[in-house]
Amino acid sequence: MHSFTFKDTIFDLGQMKTYVGDMARELGLENTGKALDCAVEAHEGQTRKKSDIPYIYHPLNLACHALAMGIEEDEIIAACLLHDVVEDCAKTLDDLPVDAETKEIVRLLTREKNTDENRSYMIKAYYGAIARNPKAALVKCLDRCNNMTTMAWGFGKEKIISYIKDTEEHYPELLEALEREPAYAKAAWLLRYQIESMLDIYKRLMTE
Repeated sequence: MHSFTFKDTIFDLGQMKTYVGDMARELGLENTGKALDCAVEAHEGQTRKKSDIPYIYHPLNLACHALAMGIEEDEIIAACLLHDVVEDCAKTLDDLPVDAETKEIVRLLTREKNTDENRSYMIKAYYGAIARNPKAALVKCLDRCNNMTTMAWGFGKEKIISYIKDTEEHYPELLEALEREPAYAKAAWLLRYQIESMLDIYKRLMTE
Protein backbone atom coordinates (compact mmCIF):
# COMPACT_ATOMS: atom_id res chain seq x y z
CA MET A 1 0.00 0.00 0.00
CA HIS A 2 1.39 3.36 -1.03
CA SER A 3 1.30 6.35 1.32
CA PHE A 4 2.09 10.04 1.06
CA THR A 5 5.67 10.97 1.87
CA PHE A 6 5.98 14.43 3.40
CA LYS A 7 8.98 16.43 2.27
CA ASP A 8 9.99 20.03 1.61
CA THR A 9 8.92 19.90 -2.04
CA ILE A 10 6.24 17.84 -3.71
CA PHE A 11 7.82 17.66 -7.16
CA ASP A 12 11.41 17.14 -8.25
CA LEU A 13 13.10 20.36 -9.39
CA GLY A 14 15.11 18.72 -12.16
CA GLN A 15 12.11 16.87 -13.51
CA MET A 16 10.05 20.07 -13.65
CA LYS A 17 12.81 21.91 -15.49
CA THR A 18 13.17 19.07 -17.98
CA TYR A 19 9.40 18.85 -18.47
CA VAL A 20 8.99 22.58 -19.16
CA GLY A 21 11.95 22.54 -21.55
CA ASP A 22 10.62 19.48 -23.38
CA MET A 23 7.14 21.01 -23.68
CA ALA A 24 8.61 24.25 -25.00
CA ARG A 25 10.38 22.33 -27.77
CA GLU A 26 7.46 20.01 -28.50
CA LEU A 27 4.90 22.83 -28.73
CA GLY A 28 7.20 25.35 -30.37
CA LEU A 29 7.05 27.79 -27.44
CA GLU A 30 9.97 30.06 -28.29
CA ASN A 31 9.38 32.57 -25.50
CA THR A 32 9.10 29.78 -22.94
CA GLY A 33 12.40 28.21 -23.93
CA LYS A 34 14.19 31.55 -23.61
CA ALA A 35 12.33 32.41 -20.40
CA LEU A 36 13.37 29.12 -18.80
CA ASP A 37 17.06 29.84 -19.28
CA CYS A 38 16.63 33.45 -18.17
CA ALA A 39 14.70 32.56 -15.01
CA VAL A 40 17.17 29.85 -13.97
CA GLU A 41 20.07 32.29 -14.36
CA ALA A 42 18.29 35.24 -12.72
CA HIS A 43 17.17 33.30 -9.62
CA GLU A 44 20.51 31.52 -9.16
CA GLY A 45 21.42 31.48 -5.46
CA GLN A 46 17.99 32.63 -4.26
CA THR A 47 15.86 30.47 -1.97
CA ARG A 48 12.24 30.44 -0.85
CA LYS A 49 11.48 32.17 2.44
CA LYS A 50 12.65 30.32 5.56
CA SER A 51 13.92 27.35 3.55
CA ASP A 52 16.76 25.96 1.50
CA ILE A 53 14.48 25.38 -1.49
CA PRO A 54 15.92 27.04 -4.63
CA TYR A 55 13.67 29.93 -5.65
CA ILE A 56 13.39 28.66 -9.22
CA TYR A 57 11.16 25.88 -7.84
CA HIS A 58 8.38 28.49 -7.52
CA PRO A 59 8.20 29.76 -11.14
CA LEU A 60 8.71 26.23 -12.45
CA ASN A 61 5.78 25.10 -10.32
CA LEU A 62 3.59 27.81 -11.86
CA ALA A 63 4.58 26.78 -15.38
CA CYS A 64 3.89 23.11 -14.68
CA HIS A 65 0.57 23.99 -13.02
CA ALA A 66 -0.52 25.94 -16.11
CA LEU A 67 0.54 23.16 -18.48
CA ALA A 68 -1.27 20.57 -16.34
CA MET A 69 -4.48 22.57 -16.75
CA GLY A 70 -4.09 22.53 -20.52
CA ILE A 71 -2.77 26.07 -20.86
CA GLU A 72 -0.22 25.96 -23.67
CA GLU A 73 0.01 29.62 -24.70
CA ASP A 74 3.64 30.63 -25.06
CA GLU A 75 3.39 34.05 -23.43
CA ILE A 76 1.53 32.67 -20.38
CA ILE A 77 4.03 29.89 -19.65
CA ALA A 78 6.92 32.28 -20.25
CA ALA A 79 5.38 34.85 -17.91
CA CYS A 80 4.95 32.17 -15.24
CA LEU A 81 8.69 31.62 -15.40
CA LEU A 82 9.60 35.31 -15.43
CA HIS A 83 6.94 36.84 -13.16
CA ASP A 84 9.36 37.65 -10.30
CA VAL A 85 12.51 38.36 -12.29
CA VAL A 86 12.09 42.13 -12.65
CA GLU A 87 10.83 42.57 -9.09
CA ASP A 88 13.41 40.37 -7.34
CA CYS A 89 16.47 40.01 -9.56
CA ALA A 90 17.61 43.52 -10.52
CA LYS A 91 16.51 42.92 -14.10
CA THR A 92 14.57 45.29 -16.34
CA LEU A 93 11.88 44.45 -18.84
CA ASP A 94 14.36 45.20 -21.60
CA ASP A 95 16.62 42.47 -20.21
CA LEU A 96 13.98 39.80 -20.77
CA PRO A 97 14.56 37.72 -23.96
CA VAL A 98 10.84 37.48 -24.80
CA ASP A 99 8.28 39.25 -26.97
CA ALA A 100 6.32 42.39 -26.13
CA GLU A 101 3.17 40.59 -24.96
CA THR A 102 5.10 38.49 -22.45
CA LYS A 103 6.93 41.57 -21.20
CA GLU A 104 3.60 43.33 -20.71
CA ILE A 105 2.30 40.47 -18.55
CA VAL A 106 5.49 40.60 -16.46
CA ARG A 107 5.19 44.37 -16.18
CA LEU A 108 1.65 44.09 -14.84
CA LEU A 109 2.73 41.46 -12.31
CA THR A 110 5.68 43.52 -11.04
CA ARG A 111 4.78 45.50 -7.93
CA GLU A 112 6.09 49.02 -7.51
CA LYS A 113 7.38 50.02 -4.11
CA ASN A 114 4.89 51.98 -2.07
CA THR A 115 4.76 53.94 1.15
CA ASP A 116 2.30 53.63 4.01
CA GLU A 117 0.53 56.73 2.70
CA ASN A 118 -0.14 55.45 -0.82
CA ARG A 119 -0.20 51.71 -0.14
CA SER A 120 -3.96 51.23 -0.41
CA TYR A 121 -4.18 53.19 -3.67
CA MET A 122 -1.18 51.41 -5.21
CA ILE A 123 -2.45 47.94 -4.35
CA LYS A 124 -5.91 48.68 -5.73
CA ALA A 125 -4.40 50.05 -8.94
CA TYR A 126 -2.05 47.04 -9.19
CA TYR A 127 -4.82 44.44 -9.01
CA GLY A 128 -7.16 46.53 -11.17
CA ALA A 129 -4.62 46.61 -14.00
CA ILE A 130 -4.07 42.85 -13.76
CA ALA A 131 -7.82 42.18 -13.86
CA ARG A 132 -8.01 43.97 -17.22
CA ASN A 133 -5.56 41.47 -18.73
CA PRO A 134 -6.89 37.89 -18.41
CA LYS A 135 -3.49 36.34 -19.12
CA ALA A 136 -1.88 38.34 -16.35
CA ALA A 137 -4.81 37.45 -14.06
CA LEU A 138 -4.24 33.76 -14.81
CA VAL A 139 -0.55 33.92 -13.90
CA LYS A 140 -1.32 35.94 -10.76
CA CYS A 141 -3.87 33.37 -9.58
CA LEU A 142 -1.38 30.56 -10.22
CA ASP A 143 1.16 32.54 -8.21
CA ARG A 144 -1.24 32.96 -5.30
CA CYS A 145 -2.11 29.24 -5.31
CA ASN A 146 1.53 28.27 -5.05
CA ASN A 147 2.35 30.87 -2.40
CA MET A 148 -0.59 29.75 -0.28
CA THR A 149 0.65 26.16 -0.30
CA THR A 150 3.89 27.28 1.35
CA MET A 151 2.77 30.09 3.65
CA ALA A 152 2.26 27.74 6.62
CA TRP A 153 6.05 27.53 7.02
CA GLY A 154 7.12 30.61 5.04
CA PHE A 155 5.01 33.22 6.87
CA GLY A 156 4.45 34.22 10.47
CA LYS A 157 0.91 34.40 11.89
CA GLU A 158 0.44 38.12 11.18
CA LYS A 159 1.63 37.70 7.59
CA ILE A 160 -0.75 34.77 7.06
CA ILE A 161 -3.68 36.84 8.35
CA SER A 162 -2.68 39.71 6.04
CA TYR A 163 -2.33 37.31 3.09
CA ILE A 164 -5.79 35.86 3.72
CA LYS A 165 -7.29 39.35 3.82
CA ASP A 166 -5.50 40.37 0.63
CA THR A 167 -6.68 37.21 -1.15
CA GLU A 168 -10.30 37.68 -0.11
CA GLU A 169 -10.26 41.32 -1.15
CA HIS A 170 -8.59 41.16 -4.55
CA TYR A 171 -8.71 37.67 -6.04
CA PRO A 172 -12.46 37.39 -6.68
CA GLU A 173 -12.00 40.16 -9.28
CA LEU A 174 -9.17 38.27 -10.96
CA LEU A 175 -11.11 35.00 -11.01
CA GLU A 176 -14.16 36.74 -12.47
CA ALA A 177 -11.95 38.18 -15.22
CA LEU A 178 -10.85 34.62 -16.07
CA GLU A 179 -14.38 33.24 -15.92
CA ARG A 180 -15.47 35.74 -18.58
CA GLU A 181 -12.90 34.31 -20.99
CA PRO A 182 -14.12 31.02 -22.52
CA ALA A 183 -10.54 29.88 -23.15
CA TYR A 184 -9.75 30.08 -19.43
CA ALA A 185 -13.09 29.00 -17.93
CA LYS A 186 -11.89 25.52 -16.92
CA ALA A 187 -8.68 26.89 -15.44
CA ALA A 188 -10.71 29.51 -13.56
CA TRP A 189 -12.91 26.81 -12.00
CA LEU A 190 -9.89 24.88 -10.77
CA LEU A 191 -8.13 27.98 -9.48
CA ARG A 192 -11.20 29.17 -7.63
CA TYR A 193 -11.56 25.75 -6.04
CA GLN A 194 -7.93 25.70 -4.98
CA ILE A 195 -7.84 29.23 -3.61
CA GLU A 196 -11.16 29.04 -1.75
CA SER A 197 -10.32 25.59 -0.33
CA MET A 198 -7.00 26.80 1.04
CA LEU A 199 -8.59 29.94 2.45
CA ASP A 200 -11.18 27.84 4.25
CA ILE A 201 -8.54 25.53 5.73
CA TYR A 202 -6.27 28.34 6.91
CA LYS A 203 -9.12 30.37 8.39
CA ARG A 204 -10.43 27.40 10.33
CA LEU A 205 -6.98 26.51 11.64
CA MET A 206 -6.24 30.10 12.61
CA THR A 207 -9.38 30.33 14.73
CA GLU A 208 -8.90 27.05 16.61
